[in-house]
Amino acid sequence: MVGGGGRRAATAAALGRWCLVILAVASALGVSGPAFYWRYKKGFSASPSSPAAVSSSPACPSCSCDCPAPLSLKSIAPGLANFSITDCGKNDPELAKEMEKQFVDLLNEELKLQQVVAEEHSHHMNATLVEAKRQATQYQREAEKCNAATETCEEAREQSEAAISKEKKLTALWEQRARQLGWQESRASSM
Repeated sequence: MVGGGGRRAATAAALGRWCLVILAVASALGVSGPAFYWRYKKGFSASPSSPAAVSSSPACPSCSCDCPAPLSLKSIAPGLANFSITDCGKNDPELAKEMEKQFVDLLNEELKLQQVVAEEHSHHMNATLVEAKRQATQYQREAEKCNAATETCEEAREQSEAAISKEKKLTALWEQRARQLGWQESRASSM
């Protein structure tokens, strides 16, 4: 069944976005991580509020380097700091227009897929209806054959009953004549 293409593309796009976010966070930690580590370690080794720590640790000469300030995530990738989808492309009209097109295209694709599914469902229902009508016609023919056979059997039974009744009357008539002529049952049964 066709229908997973739009969902797969949307899932792949979302997965790509998350990969970019993870990459950006890892890059930011890689750039600013060492500075945070040394500051954290320096804070543990000598606390400015403890006088014993100040007297026991040797004074470190000040570093004279012209290093730029560590880059923040906002300065590296300002769009990544904002994770809400509704704000995506808010300030860029071209990007907003492109996102709108993609959204409309996705909606059109979804509608087309739903139409295809509805047509397949309709086709399946029509085929099922045709098959049901064919079987109903076949069962109707079989029922008509059974009814015709039943009527034939009923007519034959009625004819047989009429013939038996006629034979019984004829037998009774012959028995009556035989008795009138002197026939007795005891002689006939002993033979």
